[in-house]
Amino acid sequence: MQIKMDITYRTPGGHEAFFNTEEMDIEKALNIAEDLERTNRAKHITFIDRYETSWTKKELTQYLKELETEPHNVVIYFDGSFDLETNQSGLGCVIYYDQNGSSFRLRKNALIDGLDNNNESEYAALHLALEAAEQLGIDHLDVWIKGDSKVVINQLNDEWPCLEESLSKWIDRIEDKIDQLGIVPSYEYVSRKKNREADRLAAQAVQEVEVSSTVTLD
Repeated sequence: MQIKMDITYRTPGGHEAFFNTEEMDIEKALNIAEDLERTNRAKHITFIDRYETSWTKKELTQYLKELETEPHNVVIYFDGSFDLETNQSGLGCVIYYDQNGSSFRLRKNALIDGLDNNNESEYAALHLALEAAEQLGIDHLDVWIKGDSKVVINQLNDEWPCLEESLSKWIDRIEDKIDQLGIVPSYEYVSRKKNREADRLAAQAVQEVEVSSTVTLD
């Protein structure tokens, strides 16, 4: 969750000024608040989330404590592969997340029929990733979603129009799942090199090599 701060600042001479900050991570906001409090010049600090809900420092600290036991700091990578000879689609996704003080990586793939092209495969791969996130219990969080499909990323960012009915249906499914999970997605286009794990999983699916694993990272 990203948070911004409303700060009432008072000088030793009694002059006051009001500041509000840009959005930042909760940990960063709390560190800044603690530093300001040490100066004894912060008369009042309010934390505001993107839904315009106000939080106190005590409430945010408790939220972070509770968050440690749930998956957080989530980054999703996805990729789809379409085999023209078999008309089958390989889907791959990788989810990085933190929980209970440790970092984890989930890898999953699937082989499906019934799609018409690679763009549909890319959307299906993202939907697979969101279903995997749901099984992990990821909800009501800011989530980074990264892929090497310019079509998917730019359409979901509303930078490119979607003129194909088949892709529009996938967009609806993606957005419905995101609303269901209550997550706030940030979409980022990455190079194929940076997406190589998901790309490999999609290729393995086409080769009928099934992967579903979660490992702890150092």
